[in-house]
Amino acid sequence: MMSTVKIRKLVSFVEETLTEMGQPIDPPTRRAAAVAVIENPYASHYADELEALMVIGEELGALLGKKCVDLLDIEPAQAQSYGKAAMVGENGELEHAAAILHPRMGKPLRAAVERGAALVASSKKMGSMGQVLDVPLGHKDAAYVRSHFDGMEVRINDAPRANEIMVAIAVTDSGRPLPRVGGLTHEEVEGKDGLR
Repeated sequence: MMSTVKIRKLVSFVEETLTEMGQPIDPPTRRAAAVAVIENPYASHYADELEALMVIGEELGALLGKKCVDLLDIEPAQAQSYGKAAMVGENGELEHAAAILHPRMGKPLRAAVERGAALVASSKKMGSMGQVLDVPLGHKDAAYVRSHFDGMEVRINDAPRANEIMVAIAVTDSGRPLPRVGGLTHEEVEGKDGLR
């Protein structure tokens, strides 16, 4: 079953950290999240195949990935880390989030941030209106860059409703503020194997 996404609302978040522990952050670390609240085509009934959600995942990977890059006002190549998450309302099931996030969302998201050799960190949960959804973050080209292990919270007061899914993508132009736990740095990334 092929379908196009039915979006009730789009919500955007931009976070800039200017100081941390009294230390100036210059330039500020910035991260953006774009969230779509969508109709769940499989709410309240079981289906053996979830093709409609896979198609939706592909559409949202492009839409939300581009929106994050635009929110940060950067070129796609300047994006440093990314992540994705989905929260399914009570009339859905966890596998609905997996169908959106995994088979097809990655390719258009990688196109939106240019390259993306590393796996896209992801999280999925069941939830109700107003619950927090944590979007995990990792470096887009090298999983071993510890300074970019992070996460971003998103919350929408009226989502997800019982028959909805809240889908989020987050993108950053930097790692955590004041990283100092060692390891591979952003400047050292080769991006060949998705690890280093």
